[in-house]
Amino acid sequence: MPDRPETYAFLATWLEHNFPALYAGALAMLIAAWRIIYSGGRVRQLALEAPLCGLLGVGVSYGPSLIGAPQEAGVFLACMVGLFGVEVSREAARRVLKKKAEEL
Repeated sequence: MPDRPETYAFLATWLEHNFPALYAGALAMLIAAWRIIYSGGRVRQLALEAPLCGLLGVGVSYGPSLIGAPQEAGVFLACMVGLFGVEVSREAARRVLKKKAEEL
């Protein structure tokens, strides 16, 4: 790999384009870990829920442009996922989808 500098250029370009989402996911994971530790959660909960919040935060960070909000709001939304957790996020999504299904 050191003999192919274009690989480093490709990785740097990819990181530059995807940094906001990666930052949002890492921050959501860190906030979820702090929340679980502060509330007295078990290691199993920490090992499972914090990465799930991080991955969900990456997905949520791309969503603000779909609802007309600025793209910078993605980090805020990802942090809220980390703060509320996977269970609350799932219940909120379930309520929204149920409401949309009833409208059809």
